[in-house]
Amino acid sequence: MPVIRLHVETDRQQPIYMQLYQHFRTEIQEGKQESGSKLPSIRTLAEELKVSKTTVELAFAQLLAEGYIESRQRSGYYVAQLEASVIVHSRGYNPVPAKADGRKKDAARIEYDFHSASVDPHSFPYKLWRRLSNQATHEVEHDFLRYGGRRGEAGLCKALAAYLHRSRGVNCKPEQMIIGAGTQYLIMLLCQLFGVDGRAIAIEEPGYQDVGKVFRQLGYELKPIPLQEDGLDIQQLIESKAQVVYITPSHQYPYGMVMPYAKRQRLLQWAQETGGIIIEDDYDGEFRYRGKPIPSLQGLDTQGNVIYLGTFSKSLMPSIRTGYVVLPERLSALYEEKLPYMEQTVSRLHQKTLQLLIESGEWERHIRKMRMVYQKKHRATLDAIHSSMGDYVKVSGQDAGLHILLDVKSRLTTAELLEKAEEAGVRVYSTAPMWMGENREQSPKIMLGFGGLSIEDLQEGVRRLHGAWSKYC
Repeated sequence: MPVIRLHVETDRQQPIYMQLYQHFRTEIQEGKQESGSKLPSIRTLAEELKVSKTTVELAFAQLLAEGYIESRQRSGYYVAQLEASVIVHSRGYNPVPAKADGRKKDAARIEYDFHSASVDPHSFPYKLWRRLSNQATHEVEHDFLRYGGRRGEAGLCKALAAYLHRSRGVNCKPEQMIIGAGTQYLIMLLCQLFGVDGRAIAIEEPGYQDVGKVFRQLGYELKPIPLQEDGLDIQQLIESKAQVVYITPSHQYPYGMVMPYAKRQRLLQWAQETGGIIIEDDYDGEFRYRGKPIPSLQGLDTQGNVIYLGTFSKSLMPSIRTGYVVLPERLSALYEEKLPYMEQTVSRLHQKTLQLLIESGEWERHIRKMRMVYQKKHRATLDAIHSSMGDYVKVSGQDAGLHILLDVKSRLTTAELLEKAEEAGVRVYSTAPMWMGENREQSPKIMLGFGGLSIEDLQEGVRRLHGAWSKYC
């Protein structure tokens, strides 16, 4: 086991976990930590450096997310097998960096990509969008040249508030809404609203890693809260002493469970008793395939403790980069007080087009159409899995959203399963990078996003996965 030559500086502005992360990253990039070598345990490193275990966990989580290290069950952390182009040798040789995802295979060979953020390319209403976009340009005329409302276009906020009340039970006034360029931007906005003062924030474990990275980058202490079969462990949330929690209750990302009504009430009770804030990310709440729709947390909240976060990325298209947040009235007033200078980040033309789309009724027709499209793809994917992989995979998260989760019973590691899949021309995704702390998964868990592939491609992709994996399962 390598000796750690690191002196952490507590008087630096840079957090200690970032110093630790950068130390290991540099060591690995320069080849000083060889691939496959075991790293010191979290406990050992914490004792040696006189820091908390949480600090070490945060550093290792970032290294894990970026692919520099890997977690082996009941064994610890090891330096990952990197491509030669990643390693920068001490002699000064600095080749072209590898691709960000670290995949070894040529992307051109991938015929079936099960990415969870992909949407159906053939169902987008191109003609309708062009017509409404032209209409929006005509209606705003000279006013189109101005900046527009800082929170967003008033017409869109009004139309969106009415739609959210009808479809998700969200209770809000248009003036409580803020339009922004995607979820990560809106999270950064919320962090400025709360105050970047090193406070703790609870987040699902595993969870949406990109949001976790934003919180961490802005100096927040992450409190990973483990999941139970029905969602976030409320008792561990209470014990964490965090005052803010970020959750995806309508379709947990990545495990896919839907938080039931009773647990939602317990979570709201936690917020009421502690003065806590819940950030509810309803990223694909429109798509539910079994059971009755569960109202949003925000719609159940009577105390103003829930911030509702939504996006058009899954229901319309990711490229529009448009999301929205609904603030409780008390936080909406605080926003006006603390952040009156924030300019709008979404095109006024796109906002006006979205307004016309919602007001015309075409938006809800589009949602109904897409729900049927995705339900058919969802069913076809499940049928293909059950008919070919039924003996060695367990499916979860299949009640809602645009991805399902496979628990694969295999003697191969997750990385080896991904490699075998790519050799067969199929790209699938692991949940391992979504852990903030130590990965506690008992077997490889693989995400299959079905939104962007045709039914025929979904069936063929699953068939190829079975051919690639079956002999090892």
